[in-house]
Amino acid sequence: MTKLLCKPFGRHGKVHEITAQSAGWRHVGFSLYQLRPGETAAEATGLNEVILVMVEGRAQVTGAGRDWGLLGERMSVFEKTPPHCLYLPAGQDWQARAETDCVIAVCSAPATGTRPARRIGPEGITLTQRGEGNNTRWINNIAMEGEEFCDSLLVTEVFTPPGNWSSYPSHRHDEDDFPRITYLEETYYHRVNPPEGWAVQRVYTDDGSLDEVMAVRDGEVVLVPRGHHPCTVPPGFELYYLNVMAGPRRNWRFVSAPEMASLN
Repeated sequence: MTKLLCKPFGRHGKVHEITAQSAGWRHVGFSLYQLRPGETAAEATGLNEVILVMVEGRAQVTGAGRDWGLLGERMSVFEKTPPHCLYLPAGQDWQARAETDCVIAVCSAPATGTRPARRIGPEGITLTQRGEGNNTRWINNIAMEGEEFCDSLLVTEVFTPPGNWSSYPSHRHDEDDFPRITYLEETYYHRVNPPEGWAVQRVYTDDGSLDEVMAVRDGEVVLVPRGHHPCTVPPGFELYYLNVMAGPRRNWRFVSAPEMASLN
């Protein structure tokens, strides 16, 4: 099995734990908790900044010495409503106590400064269209380049309708040559509706040194260390993914795949 496809190692508690060391890169970390009512998750941010994303369900959250109250609203990610999130700087602890069944994503990257903890969303996050035709998808930007409350993290949600392509036209962000292109590692946390369905993601470089095509199922994570990384979902299924990106600078600049030139 490809090393780029990470399957959950359980159905309860912490089910994903991807570190920079385990992924073989330097910047992006991603963990995921699936909790039942009354259960807790707790971590320290260490040297990283963290964004907690309430993917599904509700939880009482404390962090950075504050009680942030009840976070979360949507019971299914496919409601497509804006998520409740929390930004935490380095050197802080956090804890979440589930009020309902809930899914909590922990997005992390190295901190380079000291920024204050803050809530993100649901206010200020608006579902917006990207692409057109069978390239249409819908975006909830959580912490992209225009928001200045992070040091490294870029985080967004994407909803892809049945039969459509996403992260398309194919593009890469694997060189540090700003403003032409930036180096950003990336994870894709995939969900499929209905959960028995599947999607497909390809990760490939121009020279063919990396070329992996993966059948992705509900709850799996794809690593994108370099190369182009389009994905698609068959008719009858819809696809959600949570993207986490980070690199040496907090800018998203990409280069399209050579074969995309004929589409311009």
